[in-house]
Amino acid sequence: MSIEMTKADVPGVPLLEVRDLHVEFRTREGAAKAVNGVSYSVDAGETLAVLGESGSGKSVTAQTIMGILDTPPGHITGGQVLYRGQDMLTWSEEARRQVRGNKIAMIFQDALSALNPVLSVGYQLGEMFRVHRGLSKKEARARSIELMDRVRIPAAKERVNDYPHQFSGGMRQRIMIAMALALEPEVIIADEPTTALDVTVQAQVMDLLAELQRDFHMGLILITHDLGVVADVADKIAVMYAGRIVENAPVHELYKRPAHPYTKGLLDSIPRLDHKGKELYAIKGLPPSLTAIPSGCAFNPRCAMARDICRTEVPPLADVAERDGSPLGGRTSACHFWKETIHD
Repeated sequence: MSIEMTKADVPGVPLLEVRDLHVEFRTREGAAKAVNGVSYSVDAGETLAVLGESGSGKSVTAQTIMGILDTPPGHITGGQVLYRGQDMLTWSEEARRQVRGNKIAMIFQDALSALNPVLSVGYQLGEMFRVHRGLSKKEARARSIELMDRVRIPAAKERVNDYPHQFSGGMRQRIMIAMALALEPEVIIADEPTTALDVTVQAQVMDLLAELQRDFHMGLILITHDLGVVADVADKIAVMYAGRIVENAPVHELYKRPAHPYTKGLLDSIPRLDHKGKELYAIKGLPPSLTAIPSGCAFNPRCAMARDICRTEVPPLADVAERDGSPLGGRTSACHFWKETIHD
């Protein structure tokens, strides 16, 4: 089966799908189970936000999708990563290289570290065209300027030969976005694209990503720990905790009625204008060590709703329904007592 097949060739198959993925890091302290049965999908023109605290497995899942997981110490112990219905984990490195950047691209969270400090941004952008499209240096430079204009970098023609340190944090992030867009991929994974940026620049970067997605009709996976960042751009949200997805929901439904105590805690910790003068809520405790994940529900040591069953049985990711039993489409929760949470 060719990796160039169009979506019409496989009706009903998601553009990109992760199925029951398991990844662990083998260390002297033991196996750190970073990803424990994660499943999600994204289609063309759709935005999936993957939320969770640091260490929840969001970025490790993305690295596995891209085929850039450091092995060792990282090891994929189960699951599939399907691009147009084909499991990329079974492909050769050469086949993965054809897809990486060309079909699926990634925007890394630390632009200054991701960019080479001794090469001009124009050279680094142009490399995509020289290597993957066979363009000349002159042609690649012209395309680099076009991309810099597209992501709204002022005076792109004059700045194409500047180096990363000569740009602000927000401009460097725009360069990373331009690099990801260079080959017009079908899916972009944005890993914490607004980290270390001020609020105004965050909004500009998110607006730019949303605009580019609409223009290119890409699938977008947005990885973040900030619920405020995704409210206006995501279509659906997957919430991760200790390597598992604990809730899936359309964005507006999740904000309106969370169905997992962890999600509710994240939402309650966001500053609100109508809570002025009140103490800001914080989830008690810390995320668990991935080498010693608690038995039962991993969130139970921090959960005010935890009961005996929560400490002994792992809750399945189950469909969520209304009080009368009618299903809520696209909603799942890994909580024994999700009914109490969503109907609170």
